Amino acid sequence: MKSKDFILGIKDGIPIGLGYLSVSFGFGITAVRLGISVLSAFIISLTNLTSAGQAEGVNIIASHGTLIEMALVQLVINLRYALMALSLSQNLDRSFTLRHRFIAAYGITDEIFAVCATKKEPITPVYMYGIIIVATAGWTFGTFLGAAAGEILPADIISALGIMLYGMFIAIIVPPASKNKSIFVVVAFAAAMSTLCRYFLTFLSSGFVVIICGISASLIGAWLFPVKEAEKT
Repeated sequence: MKSKDFILGIKDGIPIGLGYLSVSFGFGITAVRLGISVLSAFIISLTNLTSAGQAEGVNIIASHGTLIEMALVQLVINLRYALMALSLSQNLDRSFTLRHRFIAAYGITDEIFAVCATKKEPITPVYMYGIIIVATAGWTFGTFLGAAAGEILPADIISALGIMLYGMFIAIIVPPASKNKSIFVVVAFAAAMSTLCRYFLTFLSSGFVVIICGISASLIGAWLFPVKEAEKT
């Protein structure tokens, strides 16, 4: 049963790994463009698995931001993973001990959460490990390829390919924002706040801009579109 679950996890993780391969290629190019070495970019991807967190993290590194700034930015950007983990904990197999939970927490991403959340039967540790291994391989290998390409390709091509990661973020938010009023308002408010900080609050670093925009947009969303008790249930 364990080997069967592991193979199933690998099978379910292949589409995720292939998607990560192309997206992380853009991150690798972006990292090298900001002065991060190929090895450092590879290690960052291997130890983080968070596209938005990594993208903003290398910006903070390049601008010589403080450790406090880095910690706060990563907390704001990646807090959603804690909520995903809590949600998945309701459908874990009994074999999912505390040790397995700590290990699996490393690989909880948006896509892995989406796949696991659709499982009707309890999720086993080996199933999670199968998905995580394939997804991690795709993410880190894509980063390595992008970073290596960033060192040999002409500057014009690097600049063009560097927008791949940001294109992914746009592709993620546009479809749900076009269908859901609350998401559209929150996204629009965050964009307006970012524009305000960019042109009028120029003394703020990119890290603190992310913190301000993320928290203020979340508060606006909670105030204008509170979740009713019936919807929670």
